[in-house]
Order: sequence, then structure tokens, then C-alpha cells
Amino acid sequence: MTQELNAQNVNTMPMGERLVSAGLLSDRDLERARLAKREMGCMLGEALVRLGLVAESNVVKHLSEELGLPVAEKAVYPEAPVIVEGLREQFLLNNDVVPLSSTESSITFAALKPQDDFVRKALQLATGKQIELQLGVAGDIEAALKLYVQGDQEDELDSLAPSDVNDAEFVEHLKDLASETPVIQLVNQLIQRSLDLGASDIHLESVDEGLRIRYRVDGVLRDGATQVDERLSAAVISRIKLLANLNIAERRFPQDGRIMMRVKGHELDLRVSSLPTVHGECVVMRVLDRQSVRLDIEDMGFSPDILKRYLGLLNRPHGVLLLTGPTGSGKTTTLYASMSNLDSDSLKIITVEDPVEYQLEGINQIPVQSQIDLTFARALRSILRQDPDIIMIGEMRDTETAQISVQAALTGHLVLSTLHTNTAAGAITRLEDMGVERFLITAAVNGVLAQRLLRKLCPACKGPAKLDAEQMTRLGMTRGLPKEAEVYEAVGCDQCKGTGYSGRSAIHELFLLDDEIQRAILDGSDANQLREVARAKGMATLYEDGMRKVLAGQTSIDEVLRVTQDQAELDLD
Repeated sequence: MTQELNAQNVNTMPMGERLVSAGLLSDRDLERARLAKREMGCMLGEALVRLGLVAESNVVKHLSEELGLPVAEKAVYPEAPVIVEGLREQFLLNNDVVPLSSTESSITFAALKPQDDFVRKALQLATGKQIELQLGVAGDIEAALKLYVQGDQEDELDSLAPSDVNDAEFVEHLKDLASETPVIQLVNQLIQRSLDLGASDIHLESVDEGLRIRYRVDGVLRDGATQVDERLSAAVISRIKLLANLNIAERRFPQDGRIMMRVKGHELDLRVSSLPTVHGECVVMRVLDRQSVRLDIEDMGFSPDILKRYLGLLNRPHGVLLLTGPTGSGKTTTLYASMSNLDSDSLKIITVEDPVEYQLEGINQIPVQSQIDLTFARALRSILRQDPDIIMIGEMRDTETAQISVQAALTGHLVLSTLHTNTAAGAITRLEDMGVERFLITAAVNGVLAQRLLRKLCPACKGPAKLDAEQMTRLGMTRGLPKEAEVYEAVGCDQCKGTGYSGRSAIHELFLLDDEIQRAILDGSDANQLREVARAKGMATLYEDGMRKVLAGQTSIDEVLRVTQDQAELDLD
């Protein structure tokens, strides 16, 4: 009796719970797949397969049991396409549906999503017949649809130019190559290598000899040990584009996509960008390792005095707090750490991001979707009707977003956002350029934090060096410091792979809008003048904060000069 009840319970379970009950999936992995499903906008089964958590055959079997529909076995697909009058080919392609057989009164279809009521009703309306649906496997449906399209377009192919036919054949050839085991293994190795190196980006660059592979480690590009042969380069690019749901036939325009996968126990989120060049396509994959991300504000590399003032700005009830710096300077990570430091239980926090990089518990995160015109500005207008306490805008990109953000700050909200400027004071003139009046800037903006990332010295091999008074004066290291100091420089060892550096930390420049700074803004001071006023009041610049870390033995003088070269020239004038 107990066994019968258990069997009945399993039969009524959704597919995810069935897979867990069968021991094919853990509860934790099921939850991961559900999150991925929401992010990718796909079905749960597709998310499970794309994450590599469950074999497709197991997903199909248990989904079939949940839906109470038979699986369309490979043998039932017709050798010749079943052409159905009234059905447009584009509808079949868009909805992953293929006809298997037809009688006078009914038609049987294989469908990737047979549970979709829209598909069933549309088929009934188009054919006027009884519809029977079977659950199809993605690969079988794709192959059958190719056959269907070829059968329907044979006459059209005859009228195409030879180059068009050759292009179509080449694309099919690329798909076949991209699905071969050596290519799959090679792409997996490239991604695994990025994890071993701790790389933030993988660069695949088309050159005359094939593909040049480079990795960005600690902010610096490094040649990869692997060079992809010219014969495989197109297949490797196609494999990555297929994983990222990009159009492999399109090689003339840039494309952007996303890959979510699990490698060596790490959940990787790869942002993929392809770009055509004279030698062929180049692909860059931004690697986000969700497992290794630490979102503690104490771990962001703040000097104690800057951190104290920054936390004071975060705890203000309203106003605008901006983070500035170039792409890849860690602005978004600092914003996430800042929000993690806030009390999301007593405060309503809403973000608008492009894209949502990390999901934070207790925070409402909205992804920008340009294809449906859900922009930063449009989302921000709707957010204000949701009674938020704190709003985070991924980036102030346009005048409308900046103006709404300022208005939100003036009506009692704390607004966090980023800008692309070189200095903290430069954010003020950037807001002016975006059409925000000076009096509104002084009323709304509380402060601006500029940030850069620099490499930390390898603790295993860093070597000591002495700085005398003359050197310290030349480097501007004179504020309350001894006449001589012991610092360290990069050496290089096996542990740091000869670079002399291991990991990165941040340096900061915090620009506070007090009464004197506000008067200077209203008087029309430019960014350099504002910067000098702030320095006179004790603001440490990016260069000066970097030199603090040199004296603390964390990094080298060469590294600070590399990262802050443009700012160092201003400080040393």
C-alpha cells in the first residue's frame, strides 16, 4: 500500500522534484536551475541541460511523465517532410514544432514545449484538424525542421546565387564541426584554463595563423599556452556562439550573448561578445565566477579613513552617491558590497542593472531589456512608484536617467550609481554635461568615489627596496611621512608565474560635497579646480592612496604609476 502511495505521489510531482526523487539531481542544483531559468528566460529542462546538471534524455523522460505525453522517438520522424497547408514555416521554426504524420481528421506533431497552450490552439486554428502533440528532443526537432525547410525551399534554392548556396552549406558545416568532440573539449579547456589562472576575461582573436588566445589576469593580458589552428578556429568560434545562443551565420555584425555553466564545481557566468575584424571574428568572454565573489565592504581595499567617510555617505537617508572609474575598475562589485552592507530587512532596495551580475538576497533586481524598451530611465520612473528607500542604477548613461535620479534623491531616496569619469571631481562636470543644473547637483549629490584596481605584490617573492628623502620628494610622498621608507618591489616566482603579483586590491578617492565644495560648484569651477579645493581640505587622491599601499608593503611604486599615470602627473606638478 505504501509503495502504491509513493508511486502516486511521484506521478503527481513536477519534473524537477521527480529528478530529485530519482537521485538524478540535488535540491541545491534544482534551485540553481530555477534561478538560471528565470535569468535565461527558458524552460526548466533547458536550464538543467545547459548547466550540465542532468542529461537531456533524463529530462525528456521525466517531463514526459509529468505531462502525460509520449516521447517522439527518433524512429517516428518521417524521412520526407510532412507539408501541412495553412502552416507557415516561420511558425514551426519559432515554436520548435514539426509535423510527424497527418490524416484526414488529425495531425500529430513533435513539440519542444507541448505544454504551451498557445502552440496547440494556433495549430488547431491553422489546420482545422484535431491536434496530437508528442514531446520532442531538441536535436531531433532541429534535424527534422532542417529537412522540412529544405523540402519546402528546394525550388527557391535553385534560384539562389552560387555564393548564397555555398554560404548556407558553410554554416551547416560549421554547426557540424562545432558539435564534434575535439572542438567541444578545446572550448571546455579554454574555459577551465581561465578558472585555473583566475582570469577575468578570455580573448580569442582571429589572426592569419588561426586564433590567438589571451587571458586577462589581475587586469593585465597574458598569452595563453594554447594556439588554435586555422582549421579549427571557425569551429571554435561557432561552438562559443552556439553556447551563447548567437547566430553563427551572422559574421558581419557584432553580437552579445551569455553562457551559464558549471566548471570544476564553480558556477560560471560568461558574457560573450563577438566582433568582426579583417582577419575574422574575435570573441571576448567576461568570466564571472559567482562562487569566488566576496561582497564584504571590508574586503574592498578601502583605507580606514576613506572607509569611515564612505560608510557615512551610505548611511544618509537621501541623496546621490556616485562611483566613477573606467570599465573593469570594480565599480559594480563595490556597489554590490555597499548594498550587502545595508539592512535589506528594514529597507526596500531596488536596482536596475544591465545585466544583473550577482543576485542579492532581499533586494529587488531589475534587468534592463532594450529589446522591449525597458531602459534605465523607464525602469527608474516605475521604481519610484514602488515606495523604495534605496535605488541602485547600474550606470547613468543619459540625460533622462541623470535627471530622474537627482529628482529621486531630492524626494527622499538614496540613489547609488556609476559614471565613467577619470576623477571623482570629474563626475560633477559630467553631470553638468548631461543637463543637470549646478544648483540641483549641490542639493542632491552627497559624494563621489573614484576607484581603480591595482595588482598586489606576491607575498612569496616580493623584495625589499629603500627610498631616500630625494626619491620620496620626487614621488610626492611627503605628507607626514618619515624621511626614508622601506618599500617592496616585484620579483617573480613559480607561485605567481613569474609576474611578481598575485590578486588585486582597490585604491580610492572620495570627493565629499561640503559647503565649500558646493560654493565652488555654484561659482562654475571646473573639475581640476574642484579637485584642488578638495585636496586642500584633506582629500587623498587615487595616486596618494596608492602610495599608502606602497608604504604598507601591499603593492609596488611601478604598479601605482601604471594604474594612476594620468592622475600622478597632476599630483606631482
